Amino acid sequence: MSENKINIDINEITLVGSNLNRPECVLANASGRLFMADWRGGVAVLEPDGNEWLLLARDADFEIKPNGICLLEDGSFLLTHLGAEEGGVYHLSESGELTPFLIEINGEPLPPTNYIHLDRQGRYWITVSTRLMPRAKGYRPDNADGYVILLDNQGARIVSDNLGYTNECVVHPDGKRLYVNETFTRKLTAFDITEQGELINKQTIAEFGAGTYPDGLTFDAEGGVWITSIVSNRVIRVDPEGQQHLVLEDNDPAHVAWVETAFQAGEMNRPHLDNVKSQRLQNISSLAFGGPDLRTAYLGCLLGESLASFKSPIAGHPPAHWHFSGPKRPDQL
Repeated sequence: MSENKINIDINEITLVGSNLNRPECVLANASGRLFMADWRGGVAVLEPDGNEWLLLARDADFEIKPNGICLLEDGSFLLTHLGAEEGGVYHLSESGELTPFLIEINGEPLPPTNYIHLDRQGRYWITVSTRLMPRAKGYRPDNADGYVILLDNQGARIVSDNLGYTNECVVHPDGKRLYVNETFTRKLTAFDITEQGELINKQTIAEFGAGTYPDGLTFDAEGGVWITSIVSNRVIRVDPEGQQHLVLEDNDPAHVAWVETAFQAGEMNRPHLDNVKSQRLQNISSLAFGGPDLRTAYLGCLLGESLASFKSPIAGHPPAHWHFSGPKRPDQL
């Protein structure tokens, strides 16, 4: 299908779920279940029958702020902790036990940690957006101190550094390349992955213009990359040749211009992210394809209490966790 035929009207958007708390990251699986990061301290689960429930950390000695979530085969999750000053990756069991998974690198505590991706080789790719604190100091076009960690059977190590606010990262369906969003240098970047897991041959796949701040990304079945932009509520498809097509947009141009002016002046801060002027989308941050045919797109967000969804003419590429069943419902434990 030619990408120029993809044009989703805002009136085609439907909302699913309710009373969610900052569902920044959303995952879907083959059984129709949805899993969302939830700042009440764990993962919100939306069942195909519409039932919603929370898998929360219990008896933890701190309040975890999950940003990225990773579903594991045994029904548990890995959560990236986006605290004000602390980060790390934690394991959340089906019963709610929270234990450290990776909390330091090179002998130093992990800063607030953004995202974790499981690939089909069983490797974990983890992003830290910035070393600066508060993180808003990194909302600048001239700052590049984010990095990517690889955790595999050789251990954990930084495999790419000096990135412009590293956000979501996903291994290409061919297993040979890692794609990374650099939110505030406004790039979709790719690396070749060596047999040892090192990242080489850095390439810029796409550069984005005014008002676009790439956050989430996922692949479709035709090799296209779907990008979500915070602030402007844009969904952009980057085709295999690197051409961009605007699939969906929902914003107030004056609001986007206000944020853009602050960004160019190096003055972007929390108020520019913590407010939204739109019809339906609530500062979208991630995208997952789901449904029986992988043609329903679900949009995670920073500000809403529900997920936005729409039908896609192109199917998504199934993620590594697609056939993982997920955690048992509380009444099944």
